[in-house]
Amino acid sequence: MIKTVKLTKIFRTDEVETTALNEVSFEVNKGEFVAIMGPSGCGKSTLLNILGLLDNPTEGEYYFLDNEVAKFSEKQRARLRKQNIGFVFQNFNLIDELTVFENVELPLIYLGMHAKDRKARVEEVLEQMQMSHRKKHFPLQLSGGQQQRVAVSRAVIAKPSLILADEPTGNLDSAHGEEVMNLLVELNQNGTTLIIVTHSQRDAEYSQRIVRLFDGQIVAENIRQSVL
Repeated sequence: MIKTVKLTKIFRTDEVETTALNEVSFEVNKGEFVAIMGPSGCGKSTLLNILGLLDNPTEGEYYFLDNEVAKFSEKQRARLRKQNIGFVFQNFNLIDELTVFENVELPLIYLGMHAKDRKARVEEVLEQMQMSHRKKHFPLQLSGGQQQRVAVSRAVIAKPSLILADEPTGNLDSAHGEEVMNLLVELNQNGTTLIIVTHSQRDAEYSQRIVRLFDGQIVAENIRQSVL
């Protein structure tokens, strides 16, 4: 599903040049669950942004669903992204002025889905995520764990083939964090490819493979025999 070849990202200002990624080459197979770990500033989020088609690399190749997308325009990236990728963020990134139902519905509006079909799909996902009873609430009326459940619901609503999660339990206590990780594992077991960026060794141990970054380079990979 994903293949990068010598992926490099350099940020330049008038005075400073910073190499965030340095010739990163790796692959992620369809249906795999991969965790990316490393210290702050090692390039994890930069890599996730490129994999999620939110940014382009400076150099190197990126193959997504057999397409070489490294030099795609923003319009091309956006079209491919909204049809295939769901995102889960540490800070939830919900819209406070919209209800739970409206937050989850939003990606389907962007896809142009008919209102009746949107309603049925949102009801189905909220039921699956055990959030139907909160669908008329606003994000600030929910606990952190509930907000992340809504964020996961929004990420999966369009049935993406890939979910990217950036520190998905970073703002949650251990109990709610475990709940969210179990939810992500269930999605993966149902066929969704999953890549998470995390500082948490415990969260990483839910994955099938741990990729470790340091100074913008892959320094180790650990293939796990089973998940928790």
